[in-house]
Amino acid sequence: MRDDVQGYETILTEKVGRVLTITLNRPKALNALNSQVLEEVLDCASIHDTDPDIGCMVFTGNARAFAAGADIAELNVQDYGSMYETAFFAGWDRFASLRTPKVAAVSGYALGGGCELAMMCDVILASETARFGQPEVKIGCIPGIGGTQRLTKLVGRACAMDMILTGRMIDAPEAQAIGLVSRVVPEEDLHSTTQEVAATIASYPKDIVMMARACVNEAEEVGLNAGLRFERQMYHALYGLPAQREGMTAFLEKRPPKFR
Repeated sequence: MRDDVQGYETILTEKVGRVLTITLNRPKALNALNSQVLEEVLDCASIHDTDPDIGCMVFTGNARAFAAGADIAELNVQDYGSMYETAFFAGWDRFASLRTPKVAAVSGYALGGGCELAMMCDVILASETARFGQPEVKIGCIPGIGGTQRLTKLVGRACAMDMILTGRMIDAPEAQAIGLVSRVVPEEDLHSTTQEVAATIASYPKDIVMMARACVNEAEEVGLNAGLRFERQMYHALYGLPAQREGMTAFLEKRPPKFR
């Protein structure tokens, strides 16, 4: 299924089973993230975020670039007043807060805003050709879509400082070694592996998966004791839900669960 009929010009979409794939489609610009990309990604993802038939969303680019960064041509004409008035980049916060699990499938460059987009997803899968970086310092800038915050939480202060202050790129094996990506696979296997991972996530009850995701995210925001209380509250709350009843009953009856 392609969503061109809905007026999207910078993304393509495909739905397979309960998995929606959104592909960035600005190949001449290495999928640079401009305001139109944000608007179209956010519109499409928001529509499907509450769709009970979508259990996971995949975000990807092409073999050359997942996204090579924010659109510098668009940024270079801004000043403080225009950036402040429009709350530039704030829409990406709404994207990050979507509740349906998000998987990033990265080949080629994921730099600046591209790296930040990948970090807004819950799982990052990388091909062996993937290259990550926050090179904003090289153009007299700093990360502006959460790079200083999310990268630090994911890989720690030392590695984040190294990447952000030097602007260097890292390859997929190093990204996996420091905890930025979940898995590294051959480029020819990235699509099939991503679809398998996304389909697995989507096969589980969406409400339970969203609760698990919320608990992991809470760990990044609060201390251990508060996080444990939140987890226990979510754990208690799931009792009596159809998924819990079916899952535990099926286990006791030694049969596969039949989740709705």
